[in-house]
Amino acid sequence: MQISEAWLRDYVNPAITTEELVEQLTMAGLEVDSVTPAAAVFSGVVIGEVLEMEQHPDADRLRVCKVAVGEAEPLQIVCGASNVRVGLKIPAALIGAVLPGDFKIKKSKLRGVESFGMLCSEKELGLAADASGLMELAADAPVGTDIREYLSLNDSIIEVDLTPNRADCLSVEGIAREVAVLNRMNWSSTQVEKVAVSHQESLTVKVEAEDACPRYLGRLIKGVNAKAETPLWMQERLRRSGLRSLGPLVDVTNYVLIELGQPLHAFDADKLNGAINVRWGKADEQLFLLNGQVITLDPEALVIADDQQALALAGVMGGSESAVSDDTQNVFLECAFFAPRSIAGKARRFGLHTDSSHRFERGVDPTLQERAIERATQLIVEIAGGSVGPVTEAKAESALLTRPAVLLRRQRIEKILGIALADEEIAAIFQRLGMSVEAQADGWQITPPGFRFDIAIEADLIEELARIYGYNNLPRSSLLMRSELSKATEAVLDIDRVKDLLVDRGYQEAITYSFVDEDIQKAVAPDDIVISLKNPISSELAVMRTTLWCGLLNAALHNTNRQQNRVRLFETGLRFINEGGETQQQKMLAGLALGSVYAEQWGEKSRKVDFFDVKADAQAMFALTDCEVQFVPAKHAALHPGQTAEILNPAGERIGWLGMLHPTLEKQLGFDTQVFLFELDQNLLLNKHIPVFKPLSKYPSVRRDLALIVKEEVSANDIINAVKGCAEQTLQDIVIFDVYRGKGVEEGYKSVALSLTIQDYSQTLTDSEIDAIFNRVLDTVMNKISAKLRD
Repeated sequence: MQISEAWLRDYVNPAITTEELVEQLTMAGLEVDSVTPAAAVFSGVVIGEVLEMEQHPDADRLRVCKVAVGEAEPLQIVCGASNVRVGLKIPAALIGAVLPGDFKIKKSKLRGVESFGMLCSEKELGLAADASGLMELAADAPVGTDIREYLSLNDSIIEVDLTPNRADCLSVEGIAREVAVLNRMNWSSTQVEKVAVSHQESLTVKVEAEDACPRYLGRLIKGVNAKAETPLWMQERLRRSGLRSLGPLVDVTNYVLIELGQPLHAFDADKLNGAINVRWGKADEQLFLLNGQVITLDPEALVIADDQQALALAGVMGGSESAVSDDTQNVFLECAFFAPRSIAGKARRFGLHTDSSHRFERGVDPTLQERAIERATQLIVEIAGGSVGPVTEAKAESALLTRPAVLLRRQRIEKILGIALADEEIAAIFQRLGMSVEAQADGWQITPPGFRFDIAIEADLIEELARIYGYNNLPRSSLLMRSELSKATEAVLDIDRVKDLLVDRGYQEAITYSFVDEDIQKAVAPDDIVISLKNPISSELAVMRTTLWCGLLNAALHNTNRQQNRVRLFETGLRFINEGGETQQQKMLAGLALGSVYAEQWGEKSRKVDFFDVKADAQAMFALTDCEVQFVPAKHAALHPGQTAEILNPAGERIGWLGMLHPTLEKQLGFDTQVFLFELDQNLLLNKHIPVFKPLSKYPSVRRDLALIVKEEVSANDIINAVKGCAEQTLQDIVIFDVYRGKGVEEGYKSVALSLTIQDYSQTLTDSEIDAIFNRVLDTVMNKISAKLRD
């Protein structure tokens, strides 16, 4: 929010500098983002009056003017502005004046006619980005007065960045209240008296949505002059608040908004049909807004309507079809209180954000409307004339917000803030903040005013004391924390250990958005039920991911498009799945690899990464948990049907997936090389098998090699499981060390060579015992997988 320091000091003017004022506001929780001059630097410009005007003898577009500037004799100044005329009062830059941009005014000749100065527009004074003519001043502007003094341009614009809970400071009066409290000063709000009613005509007002709009005031003002000029002082205050002048009717509503914090709206009464009704929108009902946007309403949109159509999106923006214009003669002035919950989010749904919605979403004082409509009426009549009708009010007392009293205990203040404040000082602080204070035996019952929506519990009151007393004045003390270290179970592996392992194996950690492109999500996991965002940041971030692969694939593609041909990425994060209509979050670890196995070097022949390289990375992670897993051939929509494995733990639970990106998806996403992926459930991955010590055998081990002929479809895992299935206690290790296809082996078969390590813990095995064990293993394998002993 931007405010003029001079306007603020009209309410309360402490004897402090601008820098001290800014420091006060920031330390009180009203952070000041910037302080800028109200006008560019210039000097030597006074108020002038055009006394005479003649056509330039040699230029059709120039005029030779006699301008009074408060000196003994008027000055001759040549001017080419279209709006120059006799009697006009304007800023006149005298010889020696310096305008913005270090432009110095000198005596000059324009087409042979001497000119002793320059008549200025707002642009030339740095007050506006553009101007169509000279800056016109009020008829009573005192000739010869410095323009900076007349317009109070030696002013600063203070931009305050308010947190959402401090809606009470979204006005000049609100900030003045804070400044007065901080400086222990009295202040007085804008004095508003009821405007005399001069006719009895009114529009019927009814409120169907009472919970959303507990209070609605309207007034008919007839015979206004919409073409009247907004006073310069008001235009300047609006400009310094970041608003431009749009005509007296709109300017007044904007002015009261900044001054008091109450949004208002002016309708052209002649464009209304029947009674005014505050209701919920109808399905597919359309509304043409002031900004040219056409929106389609629904039953969740609160609107102001007449008997025929919606006129405005309540608390957000008015409609163009009922807007005031230069031809407006009769105005219906609206001033309402809308419940914050009924307005919150409505503007964003339609891509809007206005000064009104900004205030109503955070909360407007429900007692302010009568004062605001009288203030706006007073200003409209002063500027644009008109006869005033009575105020029509629709009010639902039961729906208006009530502010319950909050108990503040004396002992809690000292315990939390570390100071003991005098009772009189505590009461004075809250009273200056506009709160009602009732003393109790152990503290105070404090009732917040209507404009303080953020005061609900005792801690809020203590925070107010800390703010006003001064955070810098609170005692400093070291915190003493007594805590017991929690027990760390050995049965769960730390995820950071897994991350370190992946980094050691050449991977880099990536962090991607939980929101992903719906097209990529459907391509990678077409069967998953996705959770769509109601108000996505962009179309590329429209749904919640059900797999971390979406973000990793995007990151890998981004790298390959920038000449990074070897990519290793992993990510830990949440995926979001819909189970039984409820959103579930699941911790996952995913990885991606593409390009060559090794970085470019001379000592090893270059080759592309393959399925087994990535499988080795996965097995290295499971080795940390000492957990035996199985890689079972499976099918996944995003992976190659011949290079996909489902990873199962000993209990048969799926830990995750491993495989090569499906060629169709690889081409669709734009990759020009094979991509290998894995994704694991963190909770299952990190379940650690606690190692148990086994005594070392004092007896020698024996290795026996075994060559089996098996069908091609028999996997190494099938062979090892078959050997383990014989349940031999002396069988300590099984290693496959050779696979052969070719001469001597029938087509469709392969020869697999295994080494068996046999060792007993109680004796040295004899040859006959070893042969018996070997034969039992062989018989089991031949029966389970139809293997034959190779000759």
